[in-house]
Amino acid sequence: MKKIVLAYSGGLDTSVILKWLQNTYNCPVVTFTADIGQGEELKPVEKKAQSLGVEEIYIENLQEEFVRDYVFPMFRANTIYEGNYLLGTAIARPLIAKRQIEIAKEVGADAVAHGATGKGNDQVRFELGYYANNPKIKVISPWRDWEFETRNDLIKFAELNQIPVTKDKLGEPPFSTDANILHTSSEGKILEDPWIEPPEYIFTRVKDLLETPDDPETITIEFEKGDPIKLDGKKLKPHEILSKLNKIAEKHGVGRVDIVENRFVGMKSRGVYETPGGTILIHAHRAIESITLDRGEAHLKDEIMPKYAEIIYNGLWFSSERYAIQKLIDSTQKKVSGDVKIKIFKGNVIVLGRKSQNSLYNNSLVSFDEKGDYDQKDAEGFIKINSIRLKNLK
Repeated sequence: MKKIVLAYSGGLDTSVILKWLQNTYNCPVVTFTADIGQGEELKPVEKKAQSLGVEEIYIENLQEEFVRDYVFPMFRANTIYEGNYLLGTAIARPLIAKRQIEIAKEVGADAVAHGATGKGNDQVRFELGYYANNPKIKVISPWRDWEFETRNDLIKFAELNQIPVTKDKLGEPPFSTDANILHTSSEGKILEDPWIEPPEYIFTRVKDLLETPDDPETITIEFEKGDPIKLDGKKLKPHEILSKLNKIAEKHGVGRVDIVENRFVGMKSRGVYETPGGTILIHAHRAIESITLDRGEAHLKDEIMPKYAEIIYNGLWFSSERYAIQKLIDSTQKKVSGDVKIKIFKGNVIVLGRKSQNSLYNNSLVSFDEKGDYDQKDAEGFIKINSIRLKNLK
């Protein structure tokens, strides 16, 4: 290898990987850290990389691009994997992979590396993203190549090489976590037993319901062509809207899920996810769609959504099928504009109202006090035709 670009978080795994790459390949390693809203985690990254002898260090704020070009397009489809997971980790990987490949080209690197384990989904997501953006790139996946088998092995290596090992609130090596502006995930250690309740200290983004206010909070979100553009009448950038929704949801205990999911690599895993603002957003988006989408469009979207979610979950963001589905989804969003009024209270997102200039809701049709253009006698023939096949079953 001439030069390697490493996706570097500054945590235990990637710090050990950085040293291992230097020892194994004896070539310069460039670190790339994407600021996608992970917060405090970013502060020590540059010093850690410098302490390990890195001369080219990239730390880039990609929050706006992340929300605008990845999160919002995904949310236009109301995307949920297996009924619960809002894909907070999965949706971040294609952006990181794309930018990592761009940096490799800029610095003349012929290889990229990541810290994903050989048991997880992220190795697939990163590497499919790499190859989609540069089919000839060399990919190094240390967890599949090195002699270490457990995180305890990594801790021993870190201590031998004077790499600082962070501790969690109990003074133990940290949980496996991933954070960005959309969500935080926690996996491993005690969470590997799906019967054991997650300890409260795991949660960092969403308050316990016992600590939430006793008074609800009402907000209004304005949408334009499927994307939120205003919060309580104030126009904001995409990442600003999500950030503010995060704070509101955090305060009121919205966005915690504890799930066992089916990984792409063939095993089940238990994850505890916090997706505060995203939980509000998906409720609001469905509410504005309920009055602006035709039934056929709405039902079609619901039918293809699980496939779209699976595509993202499996790391195929840059695939031709994802682009095709995205075009279809976006074509349904042209009239998805208007306001949604929501009450946030004790972990609940309650839709209070929705309005739009493009509303298909017709008061005269549904009202019991007006006849409108609907002749109730027509329903008799409609029912009889639909009953034919049922009668023939007897």
